[in-house]
Amino acid sequence: MSKPVAITLLSKPGCHLCDDARAVINGVCNELAGRGIVATLDEHDILADPELARLHAEDIPVVLIGGRRHAIWRVDAQKLTRAVERASGWRGVFSRAT
Repeated sequence: MSKPVAITLLSKPGCHLCDDARAVINGVCNELAGRGIVATLDEHDILADPELARLHAEDIPVVLIGGRRHAIWRVDAQKLTRAVERASGWRGVFSRAT
């Protein structure tokens, strides 16, 4: 059984890249849930926290997995999927095209 994975999205209102990142994260979470891997999304508006705004004003969106930075600006669904699988301890069968 895999362990739940916390995904954090640091964003701000009106940010189209944040909207794109949120959509990718939600899609990945839904796909993984279908395989029994639990990933939760917690979103933080950097404008509500002066320290987050100072640290990430130029880098949003920022995606953290288990508190560690995974991506900034753009989120790749395949990379996010693999990172969440690793963080969950998931041991699945991988198929590779030859």
